[in-house]
Amino acid sequence: MHGKTDHTSHTHVVPDGTTCMRISDYLSGVFPGLNTKSSVKKSLKRGEISHNNQIATTADFINPGDEIVYLKPISEPRKIFNLHLDVIFEDDEVAVINKPAGIVVSGNQFRTIENALPGSLKASPSEDALMTPQPVHRLDSLTSGLLIVAKTAKAHLHLSRQFQNKTIKKRYNAVVIGKPNDEGIITSPIENREAVTRFRTIKTWRSIKNKYLSLLEVTPETGRTHQIRIHLKELGYPILGDTLYGTEGLILKHRGLFLCAVALEFIHPKTAEPIKVKIDPPTKFSRFPENEEKRYNRQ
Repeated sequence: MHGKTDHTSHTHVVPDGTTCMRISDYLSGVFPGLNTKSSVKKSLKRGEISHNNQIATTADFINPGDEIVYLKPISEPRKIFNLHLDVIFEDDEVAVINKPAGIVVSGNQFRTIENALPGSLKASPSEDALMTPQPVHRLDSLTSGLLIVAKTAKAHLHLSRQFQNKTIKKRYNAVVIGKPNDEGIITSPIENREAVTRFRTIKTWRSIKNKYLSLLEVTPETGRTHQIRIHLKELGYPILGDTLYGTEGLILKHRGLFLCAVALEFIHPKTAEPIKVKIDPPTKFSRFPENEEKRYNRQ
């Protein structure tokens, strides 16, 4: 383990009413270990702080609702959360896992994907290997699917910059209530910030309760919090099982959220080769609507 660094992830959301200011001025005292402006600047220089899923710099300005993540270096290995994770792709630099629904990616708790990674991934022999692999981005707790994980410090920085430059392509499947157009683009801002989501309808089923259920292919071009869920709700087609943004009286309970990250494309941080990873959504994405249509046809 000599030369390897472990980190613990801390997340902070800038509260409403906060005055716009430089991130280096704002963060003093926000995270443990970053009690001075000097320590904040050093951490920013080391690439330990991300701002809305992008590597932060001293030039960044913060606004209410912004998400800031601090990868705090620690000297002792963390306790492993015993959760089996399906590993879709893995080498010495990077891995892609299939995140199960209902588990947060990281945070100030034990039951996280981050704490489960060491039990499912192989240790990297690279000189700059992280003692604990680090997720490079986030998925909502209720969302399942593909999650990119960095196993080295260089990979983490390289992949974070790809997210910052919007060169990583992500695609989701969602089952929504209703019958949308064959395809479309949603551009309504989220919290006064640009947000763009494209969708394509793959299949539609009849339903007694919901009239229609539709399987969509969804491609977010920006990465706002809950973007897909908010945009589809605004369009009039909330995601099945969405207890936060769903329509009262039509919320499907105890079946989970029907949203899954099914495809990723990125550039490998060491080989510079394009990596394309794809999975099928959970079987409930087709089984539940098919059963709904059978009941509709029997009435």
